[in-house]
Order: sequence, then C-alpha cells, then structure tokens
Amino acid sequence: MMEKYVFGIDIGGTTVKCGLFTVKGELLEKWEIPTRTENNGAAILPDVADTVLKKIQEKGLAKEEIAGIGIGVPGPVNEQGEVPGAVNLHWGYVNLAGDMEKMTGLRVKAGNDANVAALGEMWKGGGAGCQSIVMVTLGTGVGGGIINNGKIVTGAHGAGGEIGHIHVTDDVECNCNCGNHGCLEQVTSATGITYLANRRLKKDDRPSMLRGGEVNAKTVFDAVKAGDELAKEVAEEFGKYLGTALASVACVADPEVFVIGGGVSKAGQIILDYIKKYYAQYAFMTCKQASFALAKLGNDAGIYGAAKMLL
Repeated sequence: MMEKYVFGIDIGGTTVKCGLFTVKGELLEKWEIPTRTENNGAAILPDVADTVLKKIQEKGLAKEEIAGIGIGVPGPVNEQGEVPGAVNLHWGYVNLAGDMEKMTGLRVKAGNDANVAALGEMWKGGGAGCQSIVMVTLGTGVGGGIINNGKIVTGAHGAGGEIGHIHVTDDVECNCNCGNHGCLEQVTSATGITYLANRRLKKDDRPSMLRGGEVNAKTVFDAVKAGDELAKEVAEEFGKYLGTALASVACVADPEVFVIGGGVSKAGQIILDYIKKYYAQYAFMTCKQASFALAKLGNDAGIYGAAKMLL
C-alpha cells in the first residue's frame, strides 16, 4: 500500500498544534490540544500519541498509508531524536522519537521548533522554490533556522541557527535570558524594539507619537509608517543590528533568501527595507544577492515543517 499521509506536530509551551497532510503537502485538517507541562511534562507525549491514533481511527486510515509523524519541540534535538532538556515543557532528557515510535507504531522524526518552522517556510512558504534559506523569527525572543540544500543544519549540540544569541553590542544595561550580554535578541525582538524605543524616548524630549501611549513593536512601526522621526531612528537602530548580524550569518550559511517571520514581521515590507539597507552595506560581495521575504505560513510553519522533515 502506498504511503499517502503524514502528521506534523508542533509542541509549544501552552498548546500542541497538529496537522494531517498528504505526502504532497496539502493540509487536510489541523487541530490543537493543550500542552500539559505538570509532572515534568510526563503527559505530553502520551497525549500526542493519543490524538494521532484517534485521528487515524476517526478518518478510517490504514497504518500502512501513513509515512509517519514529524515533531517540532522548543529545545535542542540531536540526530537520533533525543531531547537533552526543554525548559518550556519542564522536560529533562526525553527520547522523543524512540518513545513516540513505541506508543504509535509509526516512524517518528523530531527537530527543534525554529529549525522545523524554517523547513516549513522553505517547503510551502516565503522560501518556496529555494533549497538554502535562513529563517529569522522575531517574537518575544529571536529564533533562527538554517536550511542548507534542503536539510536542517543542527550542528553538534543542536544549537545550529541560534542566531538570536550572536553578540551584537555592549550598549545594553541588562543580561540576556541566556546569561550573556548584548545578544541580538535583546535589541531586535519585540521586547528589544520596545527597549530601544523607551531608551530613545528617555534620551531627548522631541515630540513623538510614542509619548504617552503604549510603546511596543507594533506602535513603533505604525509611527514609522506615519513619518514619526523618533520612531524612524528606532527602526534604523533595529535595522542596523539585524542587517549587520545577517551579513555575518551570510558569510557562514550563504542562503538564497532570508525569510523573516514572528509577530514583529506583521509590520510588513517596511521592516525588510530597514534590514536590507544595512545588510547590503555589510554583506560579503558574493552574498549580496540574497533576497528577503516575509514568512507566509504564520503559526502553521511548525506543522508544515514537521511533516516535511519526516518526508
């Protein structure tokens, strides 16, 4: 019997996103279950196995028709599908792929969620048609995923693509969540943009739309679009940090395209313009041709990538 279907699972700190796909990448159905992190996350994998097996039964599928299950998790994952620890899931060491195979009787492949999302964007999103991409996720933190010739770059310790922790400045007051100081994440994430804006508002008393209202990444870029000079300076600072860092990344990964996703990317084309300006200035000549695109799959990138990783 031909393999026709594949499951893509994206395990997050609060919910587990699940998708049933055809092997060609058509999403047939998606649903969510809560992530039960109590008791060191002991229920998470049995819950996932349970929801997959129920879906197979509900749809009347034969196990022979199913290629397997791809799973993305918020933490490092080695080539064997083992997770040394995942803070957000309250996990210590978990043999994710091995345990899931025992529970479901299906083939399982596991990967880091940011890397997996990058694979999804390469397959059916902002990087479609390319084989080498760097995905940058600008959310509460800064995540990254590197795909080279269609394969995820995990590295020796599963930290390949952790671009949020490239050191970019000594000019910040506090430490990053990782314990280091001056990481890219501290100045280009949603929280980082808020930090840069508040710092600039304190520095001088020029009028700005940002004064007296809520300051966050969205209000900063809304103000930029409205021509606010102070907000534009914040955007320049953001663009310089990120554009310069990606120029360095390009020297190592040399992607065809940088795909920018996460909540901050909802500001649209304008953020690409600020990043590209500094990227073009600092990139090695051979890498200057790399293009920039906005991510297209949103919250579904993880389930798409998980399915693709298994295929």
